[in-house]
This record gives sequence, structure tokens and C-alpha cells, in this order.
Amino acid sequence: MRLFLVLIFVIVFTSFSESRAQLSEEGYFSGRISRINKDISVLRIKVDFDNIKYLNPKDQIEFWDEKNSSKKCKGYILGRSSDYVLLKVSDFFHCERDLYVTTGSYFKFFSQDLVNNVKMGREVLSILIKKRMAITGQIDLKNKEMSTFKEKANTLNARYQTLMDKLEQEWQKELHALEEDKTFAFRNYKDLERRRDEIDKKLELYKIKDENLTLDRWSLDSNLYFKK
Repeated sequence: MRLFLVLIFVIVFTSFSESRAQLSEEGYFSGRISRINKDISVLRIKVDFDNIKYLNPKDQIEFWDEKNSSKKCKGYILGRSSDYVLLKVSDFFHCERDLYVTTGSYFKFFSQDLVNNVKMGREVLSILIKKRMAITGQIDLKNKEMSTFKEKANTLNARYQTLMDKLEQEWQKELHALEEDKTFAFRNYKDLERRRDEIDKKLELYKIKDENLTLDRWSLDSNLYFKK
């Protein structure tokens, strides 16, 4: 019995560790120093990964030379664009001494805040997808409803054809009511389309790439390719 419990614990712990490791991979990215301001201990880093939109000011970052991961420096985000990150280095003297911090230097970066932000982004995406599915279902129902209006109009015409003189007023009243229903359904349909389009824009905004690193095809020999 004790051995069985130990095996269960090992399996659960291993699964949890693998899950954390996989999640942490989303916090890694790479970049190259494009500008240095030693007076205020700020680096401008050129990066190229779509999930940069999940980096926010004040997010904590650590970075290192990929050839020597034992020496690392820390800092936090001051700001970012779609291609650059402004990084405030906590101890610039230490980093300049232990790492080759110069324009053009290439470093690996990690941010647990980025991991957490991407996780929140996935939750937002999940909610948006569910909302879109619900609205799409409503749109399909409204579309089917709208497709029946012509048939309904033909039915009303046939029903009142033989009683045209006697039932003219009632017939016109029914057609008018039907037209109002059609207008109301069309407005609902267009509103649902608009809401779906808004969700599509948000889905594009929060879209997440599976990997932050890209394959550098710098050599003719594919064995020398590496991710950066």
C-alpha cells in the first residue's frame, strides 16, 4: 500500500513538474542590444516574437549570455514597442563586468511575469471563443429565420387570394406586421454580426504563438541551425 502511494505521488509530482516546465518555456525569448544608456542603466533590446505584446511596464526580466547561463542579470521593463524593449538594469556595473554588455550583444531573456501574462491571455481567449461560438449559433438561427420570410409571404398571398376584396384590410395588416418582424430580425442579425466582428478583433489582438524562438537558418548545414 505504501509503495502504491509513493508511485502515485511520483506520477503526480512528475506531471506537475512537466506542466510547470512547459509553462515556463513561454517566458523565454531572445534579443540583441541595439542601444545602451549607461547614465540611466537602460538597454534597448531588439526582439522578434509575437508574444511581446504580453510584456508590460514593470515586468521583471532576467537575461544572460546563452553560452554561459551561470551569470545572469536582472531588470524590469520600462516600455516596449512591437520590435523593441526598454530594459532598466538593476545593477549595471555588475552586468557590465560579468556579461559582455555592448551594442550588438545577443542575450537570452526570461520573465515569469510574461508566463503569467500569457496564461491570463489564454483565459481571455477561452472566454472570447466561447462568446463567439454562442453568438455564431444565434446568427445561424436568425439566418434560418430570415430565410423563411419569403415563404411566409407567399403563403399569406395564397391564403388571401380568394378573399382579396373582403379581407384586403386584414391582409395588409398581416403583411405590415410581417415586414416589421423582418426588420427587427435583420437588425438583430446585423447587431450579432457586429459583436462577432468585435470578438474577431479581440481574438487577433490576443493571439498567441506556440513558440517565442525562431529558427536561425544562418548556415547551409541544417545541423548548425539554432533557435534564437
